[in-house]
Amino acid sequence: MPEPVSFQAPKGTFDVLPPASAGYERLTAAFAAVVERAGYRLVISPMFEDIGVFQRVGETTDVVRKEMYDFRDKGGRHLALRPEGTASVVRAWVEHRLPLPFKAWYAAPSFRYEAPQAGRYRQHHQLGVEALGTEDPDLDVEVIALLAEFYAALGLTRVVLRLNSLGDRVCRPEYRALLEAFLAGRAQQLCEEHQGRFRENPLRALDCKKPGCVAATADAPVQAEHLCAPCADHFARVKEGLAALGIAFALDTRLVRGLDYYTRTTFEFAAEALDSAQNAVGGGGRYDGLAEELGGPPTAGIGFGCGIERVLLACAAEGVDPAGRPAVDVFVVDTTGGGVAVVLTHELRSAGLSADRAWDQRSFKAQFKAADRSGARVALIVGPDELARGVVGVKPLRGDGAQAEVARPDVVAHVHTLVTGAGDVGEQGPRSGPPNGK
Repeated sequence: MPEPVSFQAPKGTFDVLPPASAGYERLTAAFAAVVERAGYRLVISPMFEDIGVFQRVGETTDVVRKEMYDFRDKGGRHLALRPEGTASVVRAWVEHRLPLPFKAWYAAPSFRYEAPQAGRYRQHHQLGVEALGTEDPDLDVEVIALLAEFYAALGLTRVVLRLNSLGDRVCRPEYRALLEAFLAGRAQQLCEEHQGRFRENPLRALDCKKPGCVAATADAPVQAEHLCAPCADHFARVKEGLAALGIAFALDTRLVRGLDYYTRTTFEFAAEALDSAQNAVGGGGRYDGLAEELGGPPTAGIGFGCGIERVLLACAAEGVDPAGRPAVDVFVVDTTGGGVAVVLTHELRSAGLSADRAWDQRSFKAQFKAADRSGARVALIVGPDELARGVVGVKPLRGDGAQAEVARPDVVAHVHTLVTGAGDVGEQGPRSGPPNGK
C-alpha cells in the first residue's frame, strides 16, 4: 500500500467553502437578476475549446503568449482551458446561429497561468454578458449601465468608470502607424519587454504599467484624437447616453485593455477602495470583428466580464456584505425523536423559507448550539411538553425578542411573517434576488 499523501489545492487555486461560498452564490444571483431584466439569457459553454478559439483574442497578448493552459488530449487535439468568456460565447453563436440580436450572460471559471495575487488567481470566476447583432451605440450604453447597476445592487458606492474608444478597421491602422513611429523614437525608454515587441502591437505599450513605459508614453498620440467620423459619432453617442442615465465616467486615453479584439468603445470599472494596482473590478468593450475571426459572418458585438473574487474584495473594502441573508432562516430544535423536524423543515421550505435541523437525536443543549451557529434568525423548539400541547416554541435568535408559543397548525405562517414581514405564505413563494434586499 502506498503511503498516504496530504494533497492541497494547486498553486493559484483555492477551495470556496461555506460561509464564503454564500458570497459567490449571492453575487451570481444579483447579477442574474440585473441582466435578465434586460433580456439576457444564460449560456453555458465548455470549459475547454480548440486552442484556435482563444488564439483569436490576440497573438500578441499575454493571455495567448504566456497565460493559457493548453494541452493535447488523447486524440491529439490541441485544446486550451478557457482564459476568458467572450470567445467561447461568440464561438457558440457562430456554431448555432441563434437569432439576432443575441443577448447572453454567463457565470464560469476561467484559467490563466500567472503569478497569483490579490483578486487574481490561476482559476478565477467570471460573470459577464455578450450582445451580438448591432453596432448601435445605445447598446454600448445598455451594457455599461448593466454593470454599473450590478455594483449598485451590491451596495458598492466607490466604483468609477473609465472610458475610451479604440477606433475601427478604418481609423486604427493609421493611428497604430503613428504610435509605432512615436515609440520607435523612445524605444530605449520602454521596459525591456516592449523594447523588442512594440512593433508587433504598439497599443500594448500603452497598457503596460511599468514605470519606463508609463513615462515614455505619457505624451504619446491618442486614438480618441484620430477617430474617423463614424467612430467619433459613435463615441459621442455613447457619452451622451451615459450622461442621460446619470452614469459618471472619466475619459482614459490609455485604456486599451488586454485583448486585441476590442474596437471602438472600451471601458473599465475601478474600485477606489482597493489598491490602485489591482482595483479593476470589471470591464469590456466592442469586438465587431470577432465573429468573423471565428468563422461567422460580419457581426457586431459588445460585452464585459467581471471577476467575482475582485468584486468580493471591493465589497470587503467598503464593508458591504454580499452574502446578505443568513444561511438559513429557521432552525428546528426537536427533542422528541426528530419526526416533527422532518415535517416542519419540509413545510417551511415549501413556504419559501430556508430551514435546517440537527441530526442523531442530540440533546437540547447541543441542538440549540447548532441553531446559533447556523446563523438562523429564528429557532423553533419542540419538546415532549410542546408536542403534547400541540404548540411550537418560537425563539428569535437575533435581537432581544422573547420566546413565544404558537399553535402547531399556525406556526409556518407565523414564522413566515416574522422572517419576511409578509402575511400570505401562498402569495410569497420562494424568495430570490440580490443580496442586502437591493
